[in-house]
Amino acid sequence: MMLDFTENLNTLGFECGLSEYEKEFIFLRARATGLTVCGCVHAAFLCKLAYSLSIGLPRQNVSKKGKGLTVGVLGGGHIGKQLVQVLLEKNGLKPSQINISSRRPETLEEFVKRGIMCYFDNQRLVAWADVLFLCCLPSHLPKVCKELQSHLPKHCLVYSFLSAVPLNRLAQLLGHSFILKPQYEFVACDSVNMWLSRGHVTLALQDPEVIDTSCPLAMRGGLCLDPKWLFGLLYSLLNMCTAANVGSTEALGLINELFQLKGPDTVPFILDNFVNSSYASSLTPDESFPWINLVDVQSKETPLSCFISRNNIMQGCLSALYNSVMVDPLKGKKETGKPKDGTLS
Repeated sequence: MMLDFTENLNTLGFECGLSEYEKEFIFLRARATGLTVCGCVHAAFLCKLAYSLSIGLPRQNVSKKGKGLTVGVLGGGHIGKQLVQVLLEKNGLKPSQINISSRRPETLEEFVKRGIMCYFDNQRLVAWADVLFLCCLPSHLPKVCKELQSHLPKHCLVYSFLSAVPLNRLAQLLGHSFILKPQYEFVACDSVNMWLSRGHVTLALQDPEVIDTSCPLAMRGGLCLDPKWLFGLLYSLLNMCTAANVGSTEALGLINELFQLKGPDTVPFILDNFVNSSYASSLTPDESFPWINLVDVQSKETPLSCFISRNNIMQGCLSALYNSVMVDPLKGKKETGKPKDGTLS
């Protein structure tokens, strides 16, 4: 456990040496902390769902010979290290399910001691990972993408932490469309400084208030997340079923079970929620869903975006599941959170 030895020692605090003029910009530090916390917890939510889905997929279809979900982190800097800590502590992933590729693997000894493979070989990483987190510096991206372009398997989901690089540009550089990129925006509010008191990301995520504040469909604390991220997340899970050659009926059943959409107060997903009605009517139960282009999903209107945007019950179910899973990662499928009304901003 990390301790803050400067706590309650005001003269050693960050703000102590600031002028009144400089203190007016402390909110920028709060925003940066909020982005880091929300970025990591949303990535962890994706991995939690993907990991649970991989367990439910037919054993003969699961990649990596039954090891379940494999996660690669490209970049061992500030974001990469905090993300790995969150994945270990909030997701229940084993160290053997995580690999890190970094230009300086010798700085990752703390993870090596925990059993995580750390090396500098980006092509090896993408060949192994089911989910790849891009945590490198934007200045390194062109070289990284050139190195990966012809080596990315179609089924590898790329998750970008590079907010400065547009999704379409990233897809072009990688020659890959299975990419998920959260798009955050800042909004004026009085509670943005709440992030300053939360400390390290893993400590912050032990606070139920932080989890509730970071809920994708109802974010607070001066941040909001484009709801297209959630639609992309759902379609990415569908693609994982397609990659495992799972039929459309079974795929829907797995996703409804994953999101706990079976009770009388829920609205389960149906074929028409993911593809247009004419295609859905021609899809046989044993036939897999078509491969979905996530770049299009995050830039255009889809059947799923229309369905969720207009359905408060579904929004409530998704929000309840997020809070249930991320407050206590062990709950997962054990408990069903009570749905509450939610809105898409």
